Amino acid sequence: MNQSHAATDDPIGVAVVGAGYWGPNLVRNFQTSVEFRQHWLCDLDVRRAERVLGDYSTVRATDDLGTVLADEAVQAVAIATPADTHLTVAMAALRAGKHVLVEKPLAASAEQGRALVAEAERRGLSLMCDHTYCYTPAVLRIRDLLHNGELGELQYLDSVRINLGLVQRDIDVMWDLAPHDLSVLDFVLPPGVAPVAVAAHGADRIGAGRACVAYLTLHLNTGAIAHIHVNWLSPVKVRTMIIGGSKRTLLWDDLNPSQRLSIFDRGVDVAATEELGDEQRREALVSYRSGDMVAPALPEREALRTMVEEYARAIRTGTPALTDGRSGLRVLATLEAATRSLADRGRLVEITDWTTS
Repeated sequence: MNQSHAATDDPIGVAVVGAGYWGPNLVRNFQTSVEFRQHWLCDLDVRRAERVLGDYSTVRATDDLGTVLADEAVQAVAIATPADTHLTVAMAALRAGKHVLVEKPLAASAEQGRALVAEAERRGLSLMCDHTYCYTPAVLRIRDLLHNGELGELQYLDSVRINLGLVQRDIDVMWDLAPHDLSVLDFVLPPGVAPVAVAAHGADRIGAGRACVAYLTLHLNTGAIAHIHVNWLSPVKVRTMIIGGSKRTLLWDDLNPSQRLSIFDRGVDVAATEELGDEQRREALVSYRSGDMVAPALPEREALRTMVEEYARAIRTGTPALTDGRSGLRVLATLEAATRSLADRGRLVEITDWTTS
């Protein structure tokens, strides 16, 4: 049954698949949303699902995905299972006619991501990736500032995400930490601006068998660059992003709750003049601008709550979510290109699947 959009204002029937680390957060937000009515929590460990539900007596627990997908009251599914199961679970849900929300990453590879995007588009269903950072008040404001031109034309973006982290057994530091920064980059870039290639450098100085420190440099189609530093070995935790525009520069410090955003009216201006002589020459005149710093007030709101509302909007209107399946695919394609670059000592690798539409 194709349910391309919700025809009424009735709550959308939803089921959560996965009761591990992230699933309980989804359950809590669906339960408090007026847009949804949760019917199921599905997990291979049904006792764990029952413990998560606790007092949510109207929600049933099961270990049978088929039962969930056969329930006509369920119009939408939210998947919070390990990444290597995303293709199987999400594809089954789409083929059952359900709208799908998938915890990041969208799938285990770009090839799998393409299959999910194609299936959702063929059936007219919403496919959304839970890039939670994109729905924080700070990132939503950054997106507005870049899209409405208040920062001017993007010149550079520099992101640092470092900490003394848990060294993963199955993925390197790029696949562990960089998806956050890449999803934010995809979210905030103005229309028509997109990365076209990436060069990645990394190191494993502790013998972990995979890169524990990495640097990604993305080349944009406008000539601007974006740089991402991810690191498991830093004794200090840093979560900052600097976005330089032709008009203003923005600093996002996610670990500073009292001043997450700072906007500086400071920078470099270059004026070009033409002097006529034996031949025409252009001389660059550099001047430095030193204006005020503004720290805009941001609302305190849980990002997942906003994400859930966006999922409902996409389902009801039949229009793509702000972080739709294609955004998840673009992140996967960039990570795969970065992996090829890392293996080839930082060679610049073209990024596929990143469109400017």
